Amino acid sequence: MDWNDFLKDTNAELAEFRGAQKDVASGFHKLAAAATAEGALDPKTKELMAVAIGIAVRCDGCIGFHVKAAMRLGATREEIAETVSMCLYMGGGPSLMYGAKALKAFDDFREAGAA
Repeated sequence: MDWNDFLKDTNAELAEFRGAQKDVASGFHKLAAAATAEGALDPKTKELMAVAIGIAVRCDGCIGFHVKAAMRLGATREEIAETVSMCLYMGGGPSLMYGAKALKAFDDFREAGAA
């Protein structure tokens, strides 16, 4: 999978939903902004947590969007790899499979200069 193309397609699908359900989409956006804001945890840590949850629930879109967001906030490949390690520890084999996807997403985004 090319992660850049995947997110482009996913964004197009989400735009369709936002057009169909403006109030719901707006509410979700406000929730996301509040949840990821600076607080007791810094935004990068929160994005690494979101990567871990994306791996745990096997959500490709979540992995892509949150790996990219973590990168924008300065996350390194090593931090993504350690996040994957925690997922593997907590979630076994399925976490390994989706964790490998998170590392691939990081590499694809870095290679494309997209973060």
